[in-house]
Amino acid sequence: MFARLISADPDEGMHAPSAHSTPHPDAEPVPIAGHRWPFSVSVVIAALDEGATIGGVVERTRAACPGAEILVVDDASTDDTAARAEAAGARVIRRPYNLGQGAGIKTGVRAAAGDVIVLLDGDGQHDPADIGRLLDLIGPYDLVIGERDRAGQQNAVRWLGNSALNRLGSYLVGIPMRDLTSGFRAMRRHVMLDVLHLLPNQYSWSTTSALAFAKAGFHVRFEPITVRRRETGHSSQKLVRNGIRFLLIILRVSTLFSPLRIFFPLFVLLEALAVVGYLWSVAAGAPKLHLPPSTVMFFLGGLVLFFFGLISEQIAHLRFRSPESWLTVGAARR
Repeated sequence: MFARLISADPDEGMHAPSAHSTPHPDAEPVPIAGHRWPFSVSVVIAALDEGATIGGVVERTRAACPGAEILVVDDASTDDTAARAEAAGARVIRRPYNLGQGAGIKTGVRAAAGDVIVLLDGDGQHDPADIGRLLDLIGPYDLVIGERDRAGQQNAVRWLGNSALNRLGSYLVGIPMRDLTSGFRAMRRHVMLDVLHLLPNQYSWSTTSALAFAKAGFHVRFEPITVRRRETGHSSQKLVRNGIRFLLIILRVSTLFSPLRIFFPLFVLLEALAVVGYLWSVAAGAPKLHLPPSTVMFFLGGLVLFFFGLISEQIAHLRFRSPESWLTVGAARR
């Protein structure tokens, strides 16, 4: 689902709550009264089979940000997600078939018209009242990500996996990346459009986009948020499938963003093994000018990896050239 928020008068564009949406048990969010940003804003919510919650998410977004125009991309849901979104006042874009959450996000980014895009989940876990805090940081920062705490993670296994991914991401781009998989974020649309082709159609779009911003030299901020439990339904993530996906994400982001940071340590390791193999053969009585097969294998293998990593690094740098025109959106760069 996608929601476009355009800064407007607080009383403009308010819609009555829909009878088709599920009300949230918590108190209504406090509207951002009189709040204006020096840029237009689109809120993008990708949802699949979230009919029980999407109406309430749209209504709470409108309540927190009066005057919002809501754009919804229904990612081929099998329930009444689209109907409930329309009943809550959203304009719906229906995808003919499902390709994954990343594909839905890309559809929304292309359809959005705002200078800044906010991404929000449709399952009720993200609080629309936090949108204002993220938007307030756009200007000094080009990407602001809602950072979850330990309690905001689904389970210990997921938390451990995300923590490992965060550490790898920090190593690859050289700055702390504290929650790469959080889907609640605000970003400059023009930058996102330029890296859109790098994003996969599946769940790793969040990791890829955050690392792409950082690698291109844009400023990334992690802002603490509170995440609710899912209001209804259950996550589509599975432990075994996620383990395989996690390994693929590790390989992908490593070679996509900073391949030399991976290949160079492997080069050093292989060269060290070549030296160890040579010293072992000499200690075993072999002539000093004799190179055992293991030494030759490790030495040549290390050289191949090093030059392969060097070429990959040059290709990776070509992906992240940053036109200076991206650095400002209206008067957003303060």
